[in-house]
Amino acid sequence: MADQGGAGPQARSPKDTFITVYGRMPVLEVLENPDRRIDKIIIAERSQGDNLDRILDLAERRGVPVQYASAHRVKLLAGNGKQDQGVLADVVAPRMNTTDEFVRDLRGGTIYNVLILDRVNNPANVGMIIRTATAAGVSGVVLPHYGSPNIDPLVIKASAGVAFRASILRSRSAAEAARELRQAGFRIFGLSGDGRSSVFRARLPVRSAFVLGNETEGVSAETAASVDEWLAIPMSGGVESLNVASAAAVLCFDLVRRAEETPAARPSRPSRPGRARPGRPHR
Repeated sequence: MADQGGAGPQARSPKDTFITVYGRMPVLEVLENPDRRIDKIIIAERSQGDNLDRILDLAERRGVPVQYASAHRVKLLAGNGKQDQGVLADVVAPRMNTTDEFVRDLRGGTIYNVLILDRVNNPANVGMIIRTATAAGVSGVVLPHYGSPNIDPLVIKASAGVAFRASILRSRSAAEAARELRQAGFRIFGLSGDGRSSVFRARLPVRSAFVLGNETEGVSAETAASVDEWLAIPMSGGVESLNVASAAAVLCFDLVRRAEETPAARPSRPSRPGRARPGRPHR
């Protein structure tokens, strides 16, 4: 993630503000898209060759600041030493917030549904979850700094570009986000293959957060400590679990079904601590 600078927001960490795109063609694509607001472009010193002139020309036309840094620095900022091609762009993610900012802006009487990704580290799964959650109108997807991939070209591709405009919530860890949301009145649900309640029958309060665990290990013990209730997606035919992105899709569009069947806000109910245990993963 590139250093903060240019015309972008100044109050937050760059990691909570920008999506860093690297590689010459990806940078050209965001420059060519008028819907993408670019804070700055950083180019490795002494770079030359393919598409660099086009990048500089488009940046000048759009008034995007261009900075230069050592090739080593660009690799560090991109977080990918093999594919940055000496160029990166910090693209403003307008709906990206920290979890504490999200909590601060909550309004009474409004339904909020949040997904918490707990060490979901496959970029394709993360991108598909972001795309699905946005399509279903989910309030936000918690993508922690610890245990999650950067929002890189693989995540962006899997999200079909939705990651740029998705409501992504940043926190240090999934456990920290779960604690913070719980303190703000959210009931925390964990998805697990051995959950006692069906996701389709669970009573959901106005503020609900759903933890999706690691593809292999499920929900971590630290995050499980904040879970109030464990939910399962009913399975038939000897199938034990779904891929985590598929499980997220089932959950998200069940939330859509509930909203269509009950337009009025669901009544809130107090959180009751449940038995905290790591869940068997939806793989």
